[in-house]
Amino acid sequence: MNNALLGLAKKAGLLEIGEDSVTRAVRAHKACVIFTASDASPNAQRRAGQLAAQRRCPHVSLPLTKEELGALVGRRTPGILAMTDAGLAHRYVSQLAQVDPEKYASDAEALRQRAERIAQRRKEMAAHLRNKRTGKRRTKQ
Repeated sequence: MNNALLGLAKKAGLLEIGEDSVTRAVRAHKACVIFTASDASPNAQRRAGQLAAQRRCPHVSLPLTKEELGALVGRRTPGILAMTDAGLAHRYVSQLAQVDPEKYASDAEALRQRAERIAQRRKEMAAHLRNKRTGKRRTKQ
């Protein structure tokens, strides 16, 4: 499993760290997946589950401790993280699914579908803007 994706996501600004930041990302409908450390408190696990249910996004308990997560993302001991990019979230969770398929496969599949829908919407928007710029009109069927 390549944990460097978490550091890359942080550098790209696609990772929210800490409960307050994650809550803001969920309320702004930006969070695609919520991660918790394996040794996070039961209260933090419960709150992460509630936030995931509110946003209808996967809640994944990582096989990393808070100290290991802190070393990866450059914070002291984060117990909860949220990734705001569906493609990167899918890639990271699919790597987790390769290590432990029965635990992470369903989350990886849900994120794959979400990433495909987002890519399709972006493609349609680009085509729309291109047609708008060149003056093409939609034909009636």
